[in-house]
Amino acid sequence: MARTEPAGPAPALENPDVRMAAVVAGFHREVAGRLLDGARARLAAAGLPDRRLEVVWIPGAYEAPLAAQALARSGRYAAVLALGAVIRGETPHFDYVCQAAAQGLMQVALETGVPCAFGILTTDTAAQADARSGGAVGNKGEEAADAAVAMVNLLARAGSRLPAG
Repeated sequence: MARTEPAGPAPALENPDVRMAAVVAGFHREVAGRLLDGARARLAAAGLPDRRLEVVWIPGAYEAPLAAQALARSGRYAAVLALGAVIRGETPHFDYVCQAAAQGLMQVALETGVPCAFGILTTDTAAQADARSGGAVGNKGEEAADAAVAMVNLLARAGSRLPAG
């Protein structure tokens, strides 16, 4: 099946002097790498120079909230993208990791005021993760990049102070 393209053009980043960070869970490294590639390309299309994206590899999705919190609290980044994959196994581990990652990232965003885009795949199978990381369903890293850009633009228009580039 052919890869689908993102819906429409990338949103334009209204202030390309900001910096963003990506925390990338390395547990399913190939999938995470494709998500990162998609996010990089989409951020570039939005106007963010690659040198303004800091990439930090972390062990897995469970560690994403703490990593995002450290980056958000640093005051250096206008947004943090969390990228990775959690693939269901035979135990409830999947449910705990997914819930902790999602709730933790939301808590970081609300407590710091720094958007944390959720680009962590939560799939039942490896095939589903492949399809969503550049395969037939597209690349959810691109969607996380679009969300980060949209939120940075919104917060700037709302009067939030963006970190200096």
